[in-house]
Amino acid sequence: MPKPVWVRDDVVLAIHRRQIAEHGGLEGLRDIKLLESALAKPKNLYRYSNPKATIPMLAAGYAYGLTQNHPFVDGNKRTAFTVCRLFLRLNGMDLSASQEEKYKIFMKLASGKLTEKKLAEWLLHNLID
Repeated sequence: MPKPVWVRDDVVLAIHRRQIAEHGGLEGLRDIKLLESALAKPKNLYRYSNPKATIPMLAAGYAYGLTQNHPFVDGNKRTAFTVCRLFLRLNGMDLSASQEEKYKIFMKLASGKLTEKKLAEWLLHNLID
């Protein structure tokens, strides 16, 4: 697998601002360390997993880190989904699932009813490339 194209931290912040502007909620960062941790998760997974993590696994790492760390005051799930999808697209993939299905999956992820591993499996089965 070629080296992944990562989502830049400033892009994540811009995504969050846009989600809040378009869909409402409170703008702001609760804790920069929580954001840094969430954004480092897929990179650490890439560096240290054996066997090497796949693109869907890394995308799930972004989504899991952002939904579980709650680095933003509001819009964590929306930002997590958008960052996850952007990461897939930057790496030549996209999702084929319906809006409703994506919504349900990310609500389950945020509530703790879906593991990071199960999200990676779901992403893998719902990819178009």
